[in-house]
Amino acid sequence: DMLFSRLNFIFGPSAVPALGLVDQRAVTRVTSPSGRTAYQVLGSSGKPYTCYSSCHFCTCPAFGFTVLQKSESLLCKHILAVYLSQALGACQELSVSEEQLTSILLAEEEDEG
Repeated sequence: DMLFSRLNFIFGPSAVPALGLVDQRAVTRVTSPSGRTAYQVLGSSGKPYTCYSSCHFCTCPAFGFTVLQKSESLLCKHILAVYLSQALGACQELSVSEEQLTSILLAEEEDEG
């Protein structure tokens, strides 16, 4: 309970949904043979969002608006779910080719554009 309270105090409204994503095993670590890594988090809407823990970035609209534009939060629930799943060893693992990883990353750009 104390850890939950601390998470909630630090991360506010992102904490409970992020824990839910971890509990649902919605975080997948995607790696390529070159060692490039990205995370895909299945959002509550069923849409996968790509997260980069190395640069603290998520492709979801909430990250763009709440974190980048308004600076109201440190992170979105997807990024927090990535960090929590890493700490708890709860990531799904997926190895893909370089071409498949490129397709995953380009699909996100096409969705945004």
